[in-house]
Amino acid sequence: MLRSEIKTVVLAGAGVMGSSLAQIFAKHGYRSVLYDINQKSIDKAQELISINQKSLMTQGELTLKQSESVMSRISFDMSINCFENADFVLETIVENMDVKHKFWREVSPMVGEDVVLTTNTSGLSISAIADAVRKPERFAGMHWVNPPHLIPLVEVIGGDKTAVQTLDIIRQLADTLERKHVSIHNDPPGFLFNRLQFAVVREALHIVENGWATMEDVDNVMKYGLGMRYACIGPFETMDFGGIDTFTRVASYLFGQLNSSADVPDLLQKIYEEGRYGLKSGRGFYDYSGNKAANAISQRDAKFMKVSKCLFGCE
Repeated sequence: MLRSEIKTVVLAGAGVMGSSLAQIFAKHGYRSVLYDINQKSIDKAQELISINQKSLMTQGELTLKQSESVMSRISFDMSINCFENADFVLETIVENMDVKHKFWREVSPMVGEDVVLTTNTSGLSISAIADAVRKPERFAGMHWVNPPHLIPLVEVIGGDKTAVQTLDIIRQLADTLERKHVSIHNDPPGFLFNRLQFAVVREALHIVENGWATMEDVDNVMKYGLGMRYACIGPFETMDFGGIDTFTRVASYLFGQLNSSADVPDLLQKIYEEGRYGLKSGRGFYDYSGNKAANAISQRDAKFMKVSKCLFGCE
C-alpha cells in the first residue's frame, strides 16, 4: 500500500494517547476509528477529545468549524472487526509484552496483507513484539510523545524484520501529519526519547534524595534553564556553542559523580507504592486534588502551544 492510499486509520486503545492521536489524524483528513474493549474507556476518550478541542479553540489553534470537521471524522468502535477496514493501524494499548502479543496475534491476520501496522510502545523491543505479527515486514514502531496533538516528535523504529518500504510509508505519513520524525536504528530499549528522558529523571531523583535541592527547584532548572535551551538547540549543538574543550574538562570530573544506579530510585518507588500516580490519581509528587488537575493540564497545553508556535515560526 502507498501512503496516498491510506484513508482509514484504526487506533487501538482509547486512552490518553489514542484519544489525542485520533484528533491528529482526523485534523489532517483521515477517517479515525478509535477502538477499545471497554465502554468506560470510550466514554472517557470522548470527554478528553472534547476538552482538547475546546482548549485548541480557546488558544486560537482551531475554529469552531474546523473542530466540527475534525470531530466528524472520528468514530468509536468496540468491535474488533473494525480492523478489517483499516488502511493503517496504530496500537496504543498497555505497555505489556504479553498483552501486545495477544492483541497482534488476533488483529494482524484480520488486516489486509499490505497494510502497515505500528505500535506506540515507549521502549519495548519492536522485534520482540513482531514475533506475534503476521507478515512482520510490515510492522514497525511509531512512538509519539504525550500529548501528541501538541508535541510534534515521532520516533520511527524498525525491527529486525521490518521492510525499508514500511519505514518509508510511516515517515511519509508523519510528514502529512506535520510531525518531526526521527529514525531509530537497531531497536535499542527505550529508543531515543526515553533513554534521554530517564537519564534526566534518574539524576533529578538523585538530587532530591540527597537533599541538594527541592523538587520545585529541580523542575525550575529544567523549565527555565535546560528546557529553554533544549527547546532551541540540542545537546550536540549546545556543546558546539559552549565549546568542546569546556565540555570535555567538565566531563572529566563530573561524569564520575552522576548517578549510575540500575535500580528504580527509592523516592520513585515510594511514591509508586503509595498509589500516588500523578494526575490520574489526584496526587503524585505534587497535589492534583479537586480542580488542580484540570488547571494543570490547561496551563501545560497553553505553554506547549506557545513554544510550538515559536519553534515552527522561526524555521
